[in-house]
Amino acid sequence: MPGGGVTVKDVNQQEFVRALAAFLKKSGKLKVPDWVDIVKLAKHKELAPCDENWFYIRAASTVRHLYLRGGVGVGSMTKIYGGRKRNGVCPSHFSVGSKNVARKVLQALEGLKMVEKDPNGGRRLTPQGTRDLDRIAGQVRSHPPPHPIV
Repeated sequence: MPGGGVTVKDVNQQEFVRALAAFLKKSGKLKVPDWVDIVKLAKHKELAPCDENWFYIRAASTVRHLYLRGGVGVGSMTKIYGGRKRNGVCPSHFSVGSKNVARKVLQALEGLKMVEKDPNGGRRLTPQGTRDLDRIAGQVRSHPPPHPIV
């Protein structure tokens, strides 16, 4: 494997997702929808995301999840990105994330040939996608970002 046998499981996951999101943005091939600046990510959210690069981060997080588990569909992604819906004086309940956002992220990743449809249902990583993720994990391992001195 590239990077001395380093896989996604061997590196810090936050740094990996940031590096993969930067790779997706720098490549310029990820098709970003027009509505990304005005959409909420779930019905339990009050506001749209503050970070303008949230689509790249969500795509990177989705690819990482597919790498670790595989065979995940749109419904599973909505559960992963769900959260607590506050109901005022009534008790809170779990609320799923946006299906449209999950679907568009998976479709954009299919356009990059990183993800393909699984015949058993859901989506899975392609061999090219696995190779790209392991290569980026090797880069994260060999060039760790500088940590601030506290």
